Amino acid sequence: MTDIHEASQVAAAAEIVDVLQIPAFLSRQTDLLITAGGTGKAVNLKKGQWMCKEEVVGAVEKLRSSGASQVAVTERGTFFGYNNLVVDMRVFEEIGSSLPVPVFFDGTHSVQRPGISNGSTGGSPEYVPLLVRAAVAAGCGGLYLETHPHPETSPSDSSTMVPLSEMEGVLSSVMSIRTALYPSEQEQ
Repeated sequence: MTDIHEASQVAAAAEIVDVLQIPAFLSRQTDLLITAGGTGKAVNLKKGQWMCKEEVVGAVEKLRSSGASQVAVTERGTFFGYNNLVVDMRVFEEIGSSLPVPVFFDGTHSVQRPGISNGSTGGSPEYVPLLVRAAVAAGCGGLYLETHPHPETSPSDSSTMVPLSEMEGVLSSVMSIRTALYPSEQEQ
């Protein structure tokens, strides 16, 4: 999976990846959506932080009508004032059942604090485990999490990553919730 930023990048990316990903800030760009869908590849749409359910439905319909084989949506939160994102956990049910598509949760980007660190993005990674557990309990279709052995040395997104040493605990708690909510899945 890789981000595509311009319609001119789509064909080359589609030759080498299984999933094309539309970045949040480009999630309403019709030419990009139609070109990506036209490849017949699976497409992951990162929901723009300003998008309501109806706008997401419109974007997904453009992808499907142009030929996308599978479509997923990734929730990253909604702007709440300046420099803050909040996640409305209802989104997993509302979008997932109205389309239907899997709605994933981006647990690390959802704790970004745009512009708070001397003009660059900061974050509150201590909230990632809590939000991930809530998203799984609310029915998200999967998780997107960034990790690194030493987040402070990572070249990007260092302020929102889960340290690799903590990832097993995060995933273990998530699996416990999933097992409690969907015991029949464990029997398969």
